Amino acid sequence: MTSTAITVLVVDDDYRVADIHASFVERVPGYAVVGKAHTAKQAVTLAREMRPDLVLMDIYLPDGDGLDVVRALLDEPHPPAVIVISAAREITSVRQAMQLGAVHYLVKPFRFAALAERLTAYQRLRRHMDVVTDEPGQDDVDQLFGMLRAPALSRPDKGHSAPTLELVRNAVLKCGHDVSATEVAETVGISRATAQRYLTYLERHGVLKLELRYGTTGRPEHRYRRTAD
Repeated sequence: MTSTAITVLVVDDDYRVADIHASFVERVPGYAVVGKAHTAKQAVTLAREMRPDLVLMDIYLPDGDGLDVVRALLDEPHPPAVIVISAAREITSVRQAMQLGAVHYLVKPFRFAALAERLTAYQRLRRHMDVVTDEPGQDDVDQLFGMLRAPALSRPDKGHSAPTLELVRNAVLKCGHDVSATEVAETVGISRATAQRYLTYLERHGVLKLELRYGTTGRPEHRYRRTAD
């Protein structure tokens, strides 16, 4: 774990599910799991001890309601951000989560891509909040709130395959340096034109960052890297 990693506490009454969600988090660059809790009491204790930046909070816990845990954490001097992850589909639960300031609400079960999108959006928000002035204008505020809207990469636009999109994204995220469409195409096993199309899509949705590398002649080469770099 690096000093700049966003620390996460995973809360779920099911040990196996908690392990799965923790493994999902660890796959997203820039995040580190610092603990797992399986009861409301344990969640409060670990949150106070570890002071994570973010909590993945289940609602149905054996000794209480996860949303009550969120209320308790809001009283802390440095409350964490919360993403609610639950099988609860009742609109009252969703409404309460929103009222408590949850940055996202994921209905279980969900795939890695769904959580990765939300984590990437939250990560992007934190970076921008670090550079916004103490007195932001309305445009700044609108931009910050807009960053919480995760791009629907698990339901990509027509003409894009979700499995291919994830393969292309992972090819870049797992690389320690910027890459070209040709390099991604070779890694994934698709044509360069297809790789370029998916890379452009990911860059447009803020998942990847485009950099231009200028040579001695000709057009600049398009290089892509993860936005966390």
